[in-house]
Amino acid sequence: MTLKQGGTKGFKRTATLLTDRIRRAGETRGFAVSRVLTGWPEIVGDDIAAIARPVNVSYGRGGFGATLTVLTTGAQAPMLEMQKEQLRAKVNAVYGYNAISRIRITQTAPTGFAEGQAQFEMRPKPHAENPADPAVEQSARDAAKSVENENLRSALELLGKNVLSKAKR
Repeated sequence: MTLKQGGTKGFKRTATLLTDRIRRAGETRGFAVSRVLTGWPEIVGDDIAAIARPVNVSYGRGGFGATLTVLTTGAQAPMLEMQKEQLRAKVNAVYGYNAISRIRITQTAPTGFAEGQAQFEMRPKPHAENPADPAVEQSARDAAKSVENENLRSALELLGKNVLSKAKR
């Protein structure tokens, strides 16, 4: 019996069959990988987000606990290595359970050298907005004046001011 080159005769590795099921099981428990990727600065703080970024979340063979791979530069790797447990605790605090059991620090991307040439920069702080047009502010105030709750009224005024000033731009 001969197999075609690269063929498996209909057989698949067990890992490829279980990967989607493990991912779905993790997501039902509140663990979605995208949450780590999109909310990284809020999860770990601006100081760590400036020197590292998450690149991969992989599940172990038994499916218990995941490994978070974090990319950093060579100079920052020892500093990040000392903070691994605090980093793991911060990520797990978001999920409410030990979703991440290990953190692996890498100085290159796991997929190749081209992706490993990442630049880590602080996210720009929101800059002070230009003073709004007095007519826009008055229009937003008029639209929200019938609301009795002070907090809700001020939130609606701010929303109205943002919407009206964007429409002018």
